[in-house]
Amino acid sequence: MPRPCWSSDKTPHVDYSRKHLIIIAGPTAVGKTAYAIRTALEHRTEIISCDSRQMYREMRIGTAVPSPGELAAVPHHFIGNLSVSDYYNASRFETDALQLLDDLFTRHDTVVMCGGSGLYIQALWHGMDEFPEIDPEVRRQVLGILAQEGLPRLRRELKLADPAYYARVDLRNTQRIVRAVETFRQTGRPYSSFLTEHRQIRPFKITGLVLNRPRAILYDRIDRRVDVMMADGLQEEARQLYPYRHLNALQTVGYKELFDYFDGKCTLEQAVTNIKCHTRRYAKRQLSWFARDPEWEWIEME
Repeated sequence: MPRPCWSSDKTPHVDYSRKHLIIIAGPTAVGKTAYAIRTALEHRTEIISCDSRQMYREMRIGTAVPSPGELAAVPHHFIGNLSVSDYYNASRFETDALQLLDDLFTRHDTVVMCGGSGLYIQALWHGMDEFPEIDPEVRRQVLGILAQEGLPRLRRELKLADPAYYARVDLRNTQRIVRAVETFRQTGRPYSSFLTEHRQIRPFKITGLVLNRPRAILYDRIDRRVDVMMADGLQEEARQLYPYRHLNALQTVGYKELFDYFDGKCTLEQAVTNIKCHTRRYAKRQLSWFARDPEWEWIEME
């Protein structure tokens, strides 16, 4: 179970009834970073990043890490704190973020969390189910299959091992497919058998805000962001990460498409077009994720 937001002797050292976590979420390129910084400055507080890819220090350009000026304006946490070779997941984020909040709430009545990784947000807001630790050798085997035979091979294995989860999972989400397959190989139990969907009750107030824009404007912002990334050196960044393309962290839009270009599967122009197309699809999936939960308050940016 994750560590609760109080000291180990169970004596609260903070009045959590007066504490407030503001979660600023939404699709990629909607403007979360600027909005979160304005909110944090207003409350004189700090920002917890809940972007599962901005944690990797080698992936700064392709994950749109806040600029040095933005990072200097407000203290940020969980940005560039991992290497692509480090294994991390939403369950660990839940534990780490609760521990961090335990400290931040001693200095601030309000803390801001910002990002678009729905599973990480869900972990902190509602808690995660208990999952087994995966043996490193099992993980190497599954990632080896992914690298050599591709995601369709793991989808077929998941369909046989756990048809219930196969029917509900996003089959384009490499990380979730890998996690489900390695869990079955580790335990012999379907991944779906570990999903109890039991919600934790946090001792502090949580407000969830989803930023949104008209679809045409959002897609234009995505296209322009990709152009800026390419101008800033995304191709060179991806080239440096190419030897690690089999790792979970690199199963990410913006890198996978350039890896295809490096492999001679498409032209550079086509790779950039694919990045824009796949990012728009990802934004649409993010919006669908947040729309499922009525607890979110939606803010139209235009």
